[in-house]
Amino acid sequence: MASARREARQTPHLLVLDSGAVIALARRDTKARAFLARANELRIPVEVPVVVVAETVRGGPRDAPVNWVLKAIGSVAEAREKHGRTAGALLGLARSANTVDALVVAHAVEAGGAQILTGDPDDLERLAAPHPEVWIHPL
Repeated sequence: MASARREARQTPHLLVLDSGAVIALARRDTKARAFLARANELRIPVEVPVVVVAETVRGGPRDAPVNWVLKAIGSVAEAREKHGRTAGALLGLARSANTVDALVVAHAVEAGGAQILTGDPDDLERLAAPHPEVWIHPL
């Protein structure tokens, strides 16, 4: 959930999907679909970090629902060195080893702030704690 200090700030104008959100959309989860529909209605850009693709596809026919989601989103963001450095710093501050989660949060931080739709809110909240410009939305 968004903390009180985050609620007082302007809503970020980017939605980042983590692996849990992509999988939920692939399973046609109603809450995830409603959240995405609202973002589309508000014309909020939606991105999937490339690390999420690595975590959700395995190169076989069972990837079809995830591939459908990725095609529908249409924007898989590249990872850059700055994302890795930011993720490393987040891991150090949070004393965490959740590299994929840290890279998702780093993507939001490096975008200047974003909303993250996730199935893993606790870990992402801990990683995003020093960044009020990053809002975590649980599924």
